[in-house]
Amino acid sequence: MELIKKNIHMDRIKCKASTQVTMEDDINITDSRPDVYQLIEEQGEVVIDEIRAVQDHVYIKGKLEFSVLYLSDDDVRRPASMEGSIPFDEQIYMEGVVSTDSVSVKKDLEDLSVGMINSRKLSVQALIRLGLYVEELYDEEAAVELSSSEPVEFRQKTINLAGLAIQKKDIFRIREEMELPNGYPNIFTIFWQTCKLGETQFRLSEGKLSIQGEVHLFFLYEGEGENRPVMWYESSIPFSGVLDCQGMRERMVDDITCQIGHKELEVKADTDGEERVIGLEIVLDLDMKIYEEEQTEILSDVYGVTKEMEAVAGVGKLKQLLMKNMGKTKISGRFKVAAGLPKMQQLCHSECEIQMAETKIVEEGLRITGAAAVKSLYGTGDPEVPYDSIAGTIPFSYVLEIPGITPECTYKLESVPEDLSVTMIDADEVEVKAVLGFHGIVFSHYEEPMIQDVKVTDLDPDKLSSLPGIVAYIAREGDSLWNIGKKYYVPVSQIKDINELTSDEIHPGDKLLIVKGIS
Repeated sequence: MELIKKNIHMDRIKCKASTQVTMEDDINITDSRPDVYQLIEEQGEVVIDEIRAVQDHVYIKGKLEFSVLYLSDDDVRRPASMEGSIPFDEQIYMEGVVSTDSVSVKKDLEDLSVGMINSRKLSVQALIRLGLYVEELYDEEAAVELSSSEPVEFRQKTINLAGLAIQKKDIFRIREEMELPNGYPNIFTIFWQTCKLGETQFRLSEGKLSIQGEVHLFFLYEGEGENRPVMWYESSIPFSGVLDCQGMRERMVDDITCQIGHKELEVKADTDGEERVIGLEIVLDLDMKIYEEEQTEILSDVYGVTKEMEAVAGVGKLKQLLMKNMGKTKISGRFKVAAGLPKMQQLCHSECEIQMAETKIVEEGLRITGAAAVKSLYGTGDPEVPYDSIAGTIPFSYVLEIPGITPECTYKLESVPEDLSVTMIDADEVEVKAVLGFHGIVFSHYEEPMIQDVKVTDLDPDKLSSLPGIVAYIAREGDSLWNIGKKYYVPVSQIKDINELTSDEIHPGDKLLIVKGIS
């Protein structure tokens, strides 16, 4: 007798941990930069340099890279900026991790605050959250068929699975060039730049992954010419392309995380030799998990006709895709310029970041609460303080609908701000409108008995002799042809033939003739 088995490829979280890192340091202004008159705004990014796992602990080395936009303390107040970094080295307790594990890290800069100590020194404070987890791949071995020289009856059942078909990391390169429109002066130097990834969409096809999205670019620069005019330029740059991905099929389900891994902005000369072309090179880091939804027939029970057969079952831990869904919610609010700050004359640039405070499984789906942090750079028209910024947060609560979700489900959630609109109401107040997009993939988990082996022994002669040769059987509640055949060691097909049944369905009160198939 041979059990024909199939390996089902699955993935799961082996262990996880999280921690907050508080950072604080005083940073000197580099000699090449002018003195600080007033700070305008700051931005930062967490960079992980090294991850090392040992028994039950993970060591992480990294740094906070930050940049600060400020007004110089010169006769003419002009924008200036400086960059710096603060290193960190953390040991995090993570039960179950071992040295051979590959640890993934989700990093969030929850807060960044820069203050001015004096014209040559800044105080930088930050709060970083690190989420660590180890994913492991495993195979569940399922018996799907049975081959035997002995007469044997077996039945199968259908199970729904989300098998892991592809897991890989890849990169997607974006190379774009754009030229300043007419009316903009040539670029002498760039003071400040931001580059954000907008909504990114993926489409699966045979052996291919198509990617489409846009990048939002803004920079503040000093122009060439008399009086060195300060200008800004903003653009949304669409991109698209295709990556080869062996084994990919259209009907698979993607779970892809995409983020900017590297970006570089370069000013180039146009055909006339003037500095008007901006070259942008971005590397997107893709972390891909591709699932295949399948229905698999597995053995659920066996019995012998001439031999005693006992199924030896284990428990398989499986998961299936409950739902992949996306949703959007609109938010709006108003911010006022803080007391003592200059009034607004013109908005230069605005951006939004979603800060998720809590995600909770509720009856309707995933309840997401948090805030949208919005900040805007503006021009004042005041030569003493020509630029400043206004910032605020708008709280939100939204339920991403996932019918059938339970507390035992696992999920992954991504968010992206869309359609941000910031308009001046007057010189003191702005109105903010935005759409927040949420993308979630949810899996349900269950345990399934799986036959691992079948023990075959000779039939007990006493038990065999006690069975009548012919039985007039009246079906009772809960009976099935399978249970009746198993009780009397008779093939189901034989019961159907003798009783002229066209299906396996029987009802309480049905009269069946059971004829023992062995002597």
